[in-house]
Amino acid sequence: MSKSTKLNNKYSWIFMAAFASALLIFGGLRDSGPRSQQDRIDAITMRLACPTCQGESVYVSRASAAEAIRAEVARQVGSGLRTDDETIAYIEQRFGGQVLLLPRSSGIDSLVWALPIAALICGAAALGVVFRKWRTADDGAASAEDSALVEAAMASTNVTDANT
Repeated sequence: MSKSTKLNNKYSWIFMAAFASALLIFGGLRDSGPRSQQDRIDAITMRLACPTCQGESVYVSRASAAEAIRAEVARQVGSGLRTDDETIAYIEQRFGGQVLLLPRSSGIDSLVWALPIAALICGAAALGVVFRKWRTADDGAASAEDSALVEAAMASTNVTDANT
């Protein structure tokens, strides 16, 4: 592989990584939130976990605790004094951190999001290093031991061909 081909290959990987990062950032920052009061209530209750149900959102659950949270969210949204995030923070303060269906993306909770991505990047980098070592370690030339083994196999093949 020529030096210019390696250089072009390197730039294409850098471009793809930058493009993927840009798409992830764009997707994460895009806000097309709901506009009607009922849409806001639904969006908020989908982000809250029922305190008595295992793994169900307040939006899906019909438990009395979920109904109480849904009513409180409707009251908060109806008053129009709080944003969606402020309403969720109020419910979290009132019922505890276990009502968040998704962990926060700030503080120590951000590790839930960052660690898998960091592990994936480190794993890909480690694989790249290992593959590069494997590729440069083998120069493709046969060793003297390999040549002797092939010659012995060829000689035994010639002997068996002559006998038949």
